[in-house]
This record gives sequence, C-alpha cells and structure tokens, in this order.
Amino acid sequence: MPTIQANGLEMAYEAWGAGPPLILLHGATGSGPSQMAGLAASLKATVRALAPDARGHAGTRWDVSQGLRTADLVDDVLAFADALGLDTFHLLGYSMGGMTALTLAAQHGARLRSLVLVSIAAEREPRLAVGRALLDPERIARDDPAWASALAARHDRMQGDGSWRRLLAAVVDDIASQPLLTPAQLRGIDRPTLVVAGDRDPFVPVDRAWQLSRQIRDGRLLIVPAAGHDLLDPRHTLVTPAIAAFYASIDLGPPMEDRS
Repeated sequence: MPTIQANGLEMAYEAWGAGPPLILLHGATGSGPSQMAGLAASLKATVRALAPDARGHAGTRWDVSQGLRTADLVDDVLAFADALGLDTFHLLGYSMGGMTALTLAAQHGARLRSLVLVSIAAEREPRLAVGRALLDPERIARDDPAWASALAARHDRMQGDGSWRRLLAAVVDDIASQPLLTPAQLRGIDRPTLVVAGDRDPFVPVDRAWQLSRQIRDGRLLIVPAAGHDLLDPRHTLVTPAIAAFYASIDLGPPMEDRS
C-alpha cells in the first residue's frame, strides 16, 4: 500500500479509479482495503476512491495508549486531503468512520462536496453500551477466536503484539468521551447527505438514523431490511446501488488532479 505524510503520521491508504475525489473512512478495528475495496470497485468508474487506514489501525502506526480521539481522526482526514492537494472532496464514513465524517461535516463543511453516513447515529447510546459488550477483548478471545485471529493479523504486524486488544479499549473510550454534536451543528450541515442504517443494527436504532437524516438540511435516508451493523457486507445488495444512485443524483464536481 502507498503511504503519505499527514498530521505527523505515515498514513497507509489504497486508491481506486479516476474522477472526483471520494475519501472512504472505515470502521473501528477495520482498514481501508478490508472494508472499502468492494464499494470502491463498484464506484471506480465514477470517482477516485481513497481509503486511508485510521491511526492505530492496520498500516497507519499509532500508539493508541496515547488516545484515539474523534477530534484527532477528523484532523487526520483533513491533513490527508491536504497532502493530496484536495481543497474539497466527497466523504463516506462507516461506523467509527461515520462519526469522524459527521463531525468533520459539522465543523469543516466547506471542505465537503457530499456526505454518506453508514451505520452511525449522533447519540452516544446505545453505541456505548453495545460497544462495551461486543468489543470486549476477553469475550472475543474466548467466544470468537476466528475474529481474534483476524484482528491480530490485521493490526499486530504494524502496531505490535496484542495491539488489537488495546485498540478495542481505545475505541470504547472514545465513544464514552467524544463531544456530542448539537442539533444546531447538525442543522448546519448543508451538503447532500445520505444516511444508511440496517433495521436490526444494535448500535443505531432506526429512529436515530431517521432523526439524523431529518436534522441535516439535505438529508436522505436508506433503511436496509434484515440488516445489522455491517452494511458493507456484499450480501446487502441494496447498499452499493443506493450509494451509486446517490452520487448519480448530485453534482460530483471536478475530478482529482493527477499529482504523479
């Protein structure tokens, strides 16, 4: 994977396609390629898809004992865009990446052309309670050894042995402490926005996703039937076409300049 210097990090990222820039932000414990490759492949004829690994994840080294804060993740995305020479860009975030994207939109909306929020809500609960239960490293090691092995394979090579355990704790700590966006901040988001949620997602009840789509000025809503939190799973066949249709319905703006 290529890397780029941004906000004091050597950020690993993957890129696909050509066209207007779309930054894709993965969820907690994921990586750009592991969670975004399928979606990016479906969009690569339309956009230049760019999927960085968040700090402390996969190929972007960071000691999460120093904290994994939403504010820093927002700064990382802005620095990543700056390093690529992007004044404005489309932004899509899933789960943890969705909270990063939502916060960036509320605080730096002029940088965005559009926003897609997948499996995220603005409220702390039930995200915190569910996160504490599902992201417990002892439970995962005991009850889901296959996931534990996958997490270790993804993160430990770059982040150090046992890093996936520390990462899970840091993710939960961030959910517990991240400043919540106010209704006024959410109403201030004026870019075309698509909110996507599964109807069986324990982190994001349907009414929370609906409220978020209603608070944002140009919000649209997709509720995926018989779906949980991982809406990027290719088995959810409604999601990718809906995102593609959303991009087809808006002005994508100029393509990304070739800086090679």
